[in-house]
Amino acid sequence: MQLRKLCENVEYTIVQGELDVRAEDIIYDSRKVVPGSVFVCLVGAVTDGHKYIADAVEKGASAIVVERTEDLKDVPKAITVIQVKSSRKALAYMAAAYFDYPARKLTTIGLTGTKGKTTITYIIKDVIEQAGRKAGLIGTIATVIGDQIIPAKNTTPESYEIHKSMAEMVEAGCQYMVMEVSSQGLKLDRTAGIIFDYGVFTNLSPDHIGPAEHEDFEEYLSCKSMLFRQCDTGIINIDDKYAEQILQRHTCSVVTFSAEKEADLKAYDIKFLNEDGRLGMSFKTSGLMNCQAKIHIPGKFSVYNALTTMAVCSKLGISDESILAGLEDVQVKGRVEMIPVSKDFSVIIDYAHNEVSTRSVLETLLQYKPTRLIAVYGCGGNRSKVRRYDIGEVTGQLADLSILTSDNPRFEKVSDINNDIKEGLARSSGKYIEIEDRKEAIAYAITNAQPGDMIIMLGKGHEDYVEIEGVKYHFSEHEAIREIVSEIRTGKRQMKNAVRLI
Repeated sequence: MQLRKLCENVEYTIVQGELDVRAEDIIYDSRKVVPGSVFVCLVGAVTDGHKYIADAVEKGASAIVVERTEDLKDVPKAITVIQVKSSRKALAYMAAAYFDYPARKLTTIGLTGTKGKTTITYIIKDVIEQAGRKAGLIGTIATVIGDQIIPAKNTTPESYEIHKSMAEMVEAGCQYMVMEVSSQGLKLDRTAGIIFDYGVFTNLSPDHIGPAEHEDFEEYLSCKSMLFRQCDTGIINIDDKYAEQILQRHTCSVVTFSAEKEADLKAYDIKFLNEDGRLGMSFKTSGLMNCQAKIHIPGKFSVYNALTTMAVCSKLGISDESILAGLEDVQVKGRVEMIPVSKDFSVIIDYAHNEVSTRSVLETLLQYKPTRLIAVYGCGGNRSKVRRYDIGEVTGQLADLSILTSDNPRFEKVSDINNDIKEGLARSSGKYIEIEDRKEAIAYAITNAQPGDMIIMLGKGHEDYVEIEGVKYHFSEHEAIREIVSEIRTGKRQMKNAVRLI
């Protein structure tokens, strides 16, 4: 593709050379420059691409995109240089052109908020696909294209990766793209040039404030609100106290949802469900959908997750029956995920790994009035001791029993990490035992389960590894549970109480 074509939506000044040069690719990491590629000098919090112009030239770049010109004295005149106000925004527009504007070929759904983005994007994707349509996903955990799962490196990928992924979705036959849009992604123009068909706001709370993120909460809020100036239809939770501020200066049509106020989609008659150990919520809705709904993810927040999904999918023209069926079946790996083990007790996997998220999930489960709440967890090594104290204290306060085990010890001993957790437990007088082997800790919880118990594994969630001394070893809680159940069935392990496996 000609550089001129790549720059058709970019404001630039030609510093030297011509635009009629071949651009084999667009590169923003100098280590990956190949002959004939365009090197874009990104300016970041840690590094500055302008420092690597000489490397790009040496490797055969055909053109350089810069924000400043003082680093160009050694660039040969044969190499084209263009100057832009923002190299990040230029990269986004150039990537869109390079991949032939894939966002225009998909129905795009961008979702922002502080909590629940990952869960909701997966729910929306699952409901779309259960309705017989094909969707791709770009999230903080991974990018998903058909059966291909690419682990994420950033909360929102760089713009080049976004457009590349969307192009692959188009090629794979996807009709929809669901994306987590982080505040950093919006701030750093990673989604520049994309007008989402639907932009979604869930909730906002202070987070991501500090060096290399946001200067203060006002900036954080401002970045979140950008999505509603970058979409055709905005879908918003008006129960959130910042909803009105998010809508300031919006340029889109607006669809509202609520569990407390009059809205385009409203939930009411909300109830907690425990169906043979499967926890969830039931509720009725009025407005966009008039129905009785059910979702097997515990906690009132799952009602908001469901409302978000219902608002989006109804606007996509998916039938009420398909939406309701999809919601009832959906589970998100590692996010308050119910694991079917027994009708007599519940087993849950969750990614909570700090005091705030741990308190939230434990308080959610306590609303279901379990006989006992059993927490199986550890803490990551080479991380703040304060986090360990706080998690120990909150589990001691809320759980009937903590089973301390390994998480990702990294370069620390599990016993040392657990000693820190015990300091927090001591503040609450919480009961605990220690079993360092995580599989054995889970097995103890399951084989000693009593009717009505809830067992929650905290910290690993979707992770399928344990990190020890700088090496990642395969470990999946899902696999461990299946193995434990198999061992019980074959008599290698014994259940201690009068409970039955499914």
